Amino acid sequence: MKTLETENLTLAYGERIIINELNMTIPEGKVTVFIGSNGCGKSTLLRSLARLLKPKSGSVLLDGHSISRLSTKEVARRLAILPQSTAAPEGLTVLQLVKQGRYPYQSWLRQWSEEDEKMVTWALDATQMSELAEQPVDSLSGGQRQRAWIAMVLAQGTHTLLLDEPTTYLDMTHQLEVLDILAELNRNEKRTVVMVLHDLNLACRYADHIVAVQNQTVYAEGAPESVMTEDLVRAVFNLDCRIIKDPIYGTPMCIPYSKHERKRNAG
Repeated sequence: MKTLETENLTLAYGERIIINELNMTIPEGKVTVFIGSNGCGKSTLLRSLARLLKPKSGSVLLDGHSISRLSTKEVARRLAILPQSTAAPEGLTVLQLVKQGRYPYQSWLRQWSEEDEKMVTWALDATQMSELAEQPVDSLSGGQRQRAWIAMVLAQGTHTLLLDEPTTYLDMTHQLEVLDILAELNRNEKRTVVMVLHDLNLACRYADHIVAVQNQTVYAEGAPESVMTEDLVRAVFNLDCRIIKDPIYGTPMCIPYSKHERKRNAG
């Protein structure tokens, strides 16, 4: 079954159209990465997939049903989202944060259970945060904080994970650390992962499916080897580049030309 798709989806802020009549299907059990220039609508599109933004028209379908007709708890049991900006209350521990991922399963009739405890323990282990469980989130490094938030998302136990720029503000080591965790979850648990990334080389390395967003719609989509071309980078990012094969992973690698270098070489 198609897990997540859009039908004639139009998104807007006031009268300003961001995404216009988009039809798109997210491949199930794959890693999909949205790319595009700043302000093109990548994050807006991701938020709409999680029902955080009401469409101007059209719909988002989750397992064949309009997401707008599902209850908030039902949506939260089937997909989880990690927004670009996150903030935990002062003094909140990693364990307390991760436990919040189980709130969609709580009710007056169903209190904290053995299954909840099991999922929290698994999420902490999967993100290598078990030893930091009692530490306040605001005392952690950037990479550790991001792993804590990812653990909370994992604790929801959803099949689909949506992440908006999960590597923002992280150094190279922590970027790879976070992306490796998500890749392992996809490979070992068959989770559907949808991310917004700015680094085109990391997008090509980790994605099974790339979606390039431009001019209120999808400019191109497909496997990195077929999508990432010099023409696409020029059209989507207004940037000249060379695309070569990554010498280690064999995935497309974008090497941009800078105006400074071209001027220096011309001289």
